[in-house]
Amino acid sequence: MTATLDTIVSIGAGQTAAVAARTLRRRGFDGRIVLIGDENHAPYQRPPLSKEFLAGTESLDSLMLLPPSWREKNHVELLTGTAASRIDTGAGVVELADGRTIAADAVLIATGGRPRTMAVTGPAPERTHYLRTIDDAQRLSTHLRPGTHVALIGGGFVGLEIASTARSLGCEVTVIERAPIPLAHIVGAEMGAVCTRLQRDNGVHVVTGVDVTAVHTEQSEVRISLSSGEIVSADVVVIGIGIEPNVEIARASGLAVDNGIVVDVQGRTATPNVFAAGDVASRYSDRAGRHMRVEHFDNASRQGAATANLMLGREGVNDAPHWFWSDQFGVNLQFTGRAQHTEIVTRGNVNDGEFTAFYLDDGIVRGAFALDRGDDIGAARELIGKQCSADRLRDIDIDLFDLLDDEELAASN
Repeated sequence: MTATLDTIVSIGAGQTAAVAARTLRRRGFDGRIVLIGDENHAPYQRPPLSKEFLAGTESLDSLMLLPPSWREKNHVELLTGTAASRIDTGAGVVELADGRTIAADAVLIATGGRPRTMAVTGPAPERTHYLRTIDDAQRLSTHLRPGTHVALIGGGFVGLEIASTARSLGCEVTVIERAPIPLAHIVGAEMGAVCTRLQRDNGVHVVTGVDVTAVHTEQSEVRISLSSGEIVSADVVVIGIGIEPNVEIARASGLAVDNGIVVDVQGRTATPNVFAAGDVASRYSDRAGRHMRVEHFDNASRQGAATANLMLGREGVNDAPHWFWSDQFGVNLQFTGRAQHTEIVTRGNVNDGEFTAFYLDDGIVRGAFALDRGDDIGAARELIGKQCSADRLRDIDIDLFDLLDDEELAASN
């Protein structure tokens, strides 16, 4: 395939595109690489936006994935503040919103997503925040000072990280979550309760099992009405209720869309030489037996690398168990796989604040959640899909990697 590729264009210039560009050059591709991004920033890391960058302990430069010196040395073109409107697959060009076109032999769509919004009324919309970009984080950071009351709508990982950061800066924080237990849909009810306790133990007021019925801003405050009848008053509100995949260019280009851009297990759309990866891609997973769209740094990186390799004829399936991590109140949380289980086996003591929980489904490891035991996660990812003794998983004197060689392990689905 490399002999026919002179120009590769990435629509989207985030984590996925940056990893793809680095992979292409590392694998010897010497053609033209063009990254098109609608933000006014070069590719950057998003995970620190809710933590170190928001807290002011990490600089803007430290977030950058492709510094100017690297782009110049590796001849990677970057168009910032630029939107692509359509891929003309017949003509082999990417059409930009300003009327320009770029010839492309292969196109990677890595447009990511944008925050889901909710209706907000009142004369002070500046009190309402979302967190997705550098600009969002910079705007929010100006409000995080001692005594400020921050309300967070949504108790996902990012919301809880913002809560942790805001508390570290002296803010009062209320988290509002519609589910009975935050994160239960990801890590299960038991581990979701552990995450909730961590928040409450650090002074966060967590309100669960309620819907937000209205958000109204005034010059002096924000009033958030809940389905319980309660009204939460705050100085600012941060809405974190997930993201919507940016699929507009896929629709305009005639590509299949279903909760993201539909691609096969390797990242190909049904249109030759058009690929999608990262938060925007609904990729088929042999492991799960269905299409899945995953919103996290690790997935974006893996898919970016895998798709770049595929463009160069290096086919391989990227279907590793998903891996997420979060840092809250000085505690590291990591999760891999799925929370599907008939039994949870704990390695270490939950009450000591340092443990790993394994999700077993009739003896088969489906996932793991680690609290300040991140070293366990590497082995846990290898154990997923295998039969394993609960007693041996519990035994902290047994190295988890040794379990990979156990005769009792049997590969399963």
